Amino acid sequence: MMALKSDPERRVSVARISVVSYSVIVSDMKRERSVADGIMRKVLRRKAGQRTCTARDFKDLGSRDAVDQALGRLVRIGRLRRIGRGLYEAPRWSSILKRPAPVDLDAAVATLARRDGVRIVPDGSVSANQLGLTNAVPARPSYLTDGTSRTLKIGGHTVRLRHASPRRMHWAGRPAAPVVQALHWLGPDAARDARVVAALRRHLPEEVKRSLAEGRHHLPGWMVPIARQMTADSAIPR
Repeated sequence: MMALKSDPERRVSVARISVVSYSVIVSDMKRERSVADGIMRKVLRRKAGQRTCTARDFKDLGSRDAVDQALGRLVRIGRLRRIGRGLYEAPRWSSILKRPAPVDLDAAVATLARRDGVRIVPDGSVSANQLGLTNAVPARPSYLTDGTSRTLKIGGHTVRLRHASPRRMHWAGRPAAPVVQALHWLGPDAARDARVVAALRRHLPEEVKRSLAEGRHHLPGWMVPIARQMTADSAIPR
């Protein structure tokens, strides 16, 4: 028959368990702080405006659970903000608004593309607006992707991703991408307008014109003559 422990012995056992439990808790807290510090070091090494991240960016710092816990802690103390499902950003302060600046959607979408291993580019309406070809601002930000079509919530915005053909996605990451997307959005008739061609020929950097000329075999037939006009005054082999 097992002998019962005396009260002093039970108190010693409870004390030992309490010490071990406390040690485990302290160890976990230290580990979480260490991972959190590592996350912030990596985030702050990036340029301002490029400090959007996902848990996958920090897989070298610890287990997925450890990284998720550290990200949650950083959100709670305000060093990061959650801007979408699995998306985080180091808040930027706006001296004009006197509050944290709005989410940089392009940076957030680029981070999403990196995480999911897909390519994403702004659609034509966004590109046309950025190039000064239209004053219209899309009510709902829209992007093209070689991944699946879906709708996301990022920083309070509803963002639509639309699957596009390989020919359209060829331009992802290339200097001429915004021009090609804008011309697609304008369509053949508006894109052939002499004022559009002249404005783009005058303002496009040489790097963009070269990219356009070198990738002309990826353009639809109607766009090739327009691209030639835009690059006519450049010293680019055709």
